[in-house]
Amino acid sequence: MRAIRRHSHHRRSIPALAALAAAAVAAPVLLAAAPAAAHPREGRLARELVEEVTAQGAYRHLARFQRIADANGGNRAAGTPGHVASAAYVHDTLKKAGYDVSYQDFDIHEAHTRTERTTVLGPDSRDLSTAAFTFTPSTPAGGLTAPLVPARVDETPGCTADDYPAGAFTGKIALVKRGACTFVEKQRAAAAAGALGVIVYNHSGTTPVRGGFSSPAEGIIPSAGITLADGEALTAAAGKGEVTVRLDLDQEHLRKTTRNVIAETRGGRSDRVVTVGAHLDSVPEGPGINDNGSGSAGLLEVALKLAEEGANKKGKGPAHKVRFGWWSAEELGLLGSEHYVAQLSEKQRKDIALYLNFDMIASPNPVQFVYDGDDSDRTGAGAGPAGSAQIEALINGFLDRKGKPHEGSDFDGRSDYGPFIAHGIPAGGTFTGAEGIKTAEQARRHGGTAGVPYDPNYHGAGDDLKNLDLKAFDTNLDVIAHAVGTYAESLRTLGRP
Repeated sequence: MRAIRRHSHHRRSIPALAALAAAAVAAPVLLAAAPAAAHPREGRLARELVEEVTAQGAYRHLARFQRIADANGGNRAAGTPGHVASAAYVHDTLKKAGYDVSYQDFDIHEAHTRTERTTVLGPDSRDLSTAAFTFTPSTPAGGLTAPLVPARVDETPGCTADDYPAGAFTGKIALVKRGACTFVEKQRAAAAAGALGVIVYNHSGTTPVRGGFSSPAEGIIPSAGITLADGEALTAAAGKGEVTVRLDLDQEHLRKTTRNVIAETRGGRSDRVVTVGAHLDSVPEGPGINDNGSGSAGLLEVALKLAEEGANKKGKGPAHKVRFGWWSAEELGLLGSEHYVAQLSEKQRKDIALYLNFDMIASPNPVQFVYDGDDSDRTGAGAGPAGSAQIEALINGFLDRKGKPHEGSDFDGRSDYGPFIAHGIPAGGTFTGAEGIKTAEQARRHGGTAGVPYDPNYHGAGDDLKNLDLKAFDTNLDVIAHAVGTYAESLRTLGRP
């Protein structure tokens, strides 16, 4: 799962996703108008998959991902040998199980920062803790020296043209507070106002903003992040007189190729495709066993058990085609799933009945989150496209019957459901928490430790085989098995009120 900084620089803003989702909710529902007939095996396949899929069985895939990372510099990041080996393992395993399997190659870019420095000039010259934005343009050799001008701080700080008074930013460096819109939007607004560079300061915490863009093409002017304290101090100083800074950024951008792995059943209706996905790449800092080896291993184990149930045998397969996707470059901005959805024709997109996403399903201090398809929590981006509420209801009902507490999670754009939602495809799924802090109430309901992150090793070297809660893993494997088994045989519930 992408960090918040990744979400913040993603090219599609949350308001845009919400608007697209709302439009999809308002649109007619094809499945409701033409419900699929009940399949003779309806309900039975789901029960069989839930019974057969176990955490113990899926753990072997996690162990394999760990060995791959250990043999390849400690990670499985997109564009690295560790990811190539992970993709080959998934591909070859599913090929042996009888699936139609393919690779889908696409280009990504990698950023290597050599210099990231902000210096406040004057009698008390000082350097500030600085983080160059991913895919920022470099400054001229020796840095960019210019007066610093704060953008207006309101509910959407630095997001719109009226936050930059006419003429005030020409030839200057803009100082912008984080929040409310993407880093791309802040950068574009500052550049349009004539700014030569932009410095974004944090809205909380003690660390500099670590933001960026999805590709070098999105970088218009040199951009970097600083801490909340430094940003507030510079804003106060600029209110008393001119403040001059030197922004020195030097970053190299390299192009690489990576690949998605796509596997689908040989039978089933191709105009009612049940699509299930998880990202296979880790961050460069660690092996990514929870994030997202857990979701990848869960999908792989369910796919293998589905094959054992005859999914790829003529006349024995499910009613609907099931398509599994292991996305690459999620950690770089949902690039793999975006590429997959973008290259589909309009008809191919309409043939996808729904999308299920599983990203981080074994966090060591877990909460059982279910994506809030109906926006009943009234937070964030709003409801998903028509059918998303029904997916949430299916998962919640299953967890209720198992006696497992759960709570909603907003479609905040941090995982691979984003590109599907943006095209009006109903979506749902589960995860068990990332860097967020578990509350006392959550600890009471779900167990674990309050005041500690759901995953203390999130995006770190410690995200290894020891960084798992196998009970949570087992619960979410059952969720995957139940949802896949249910929708493979019947989509009738997607049209229910």
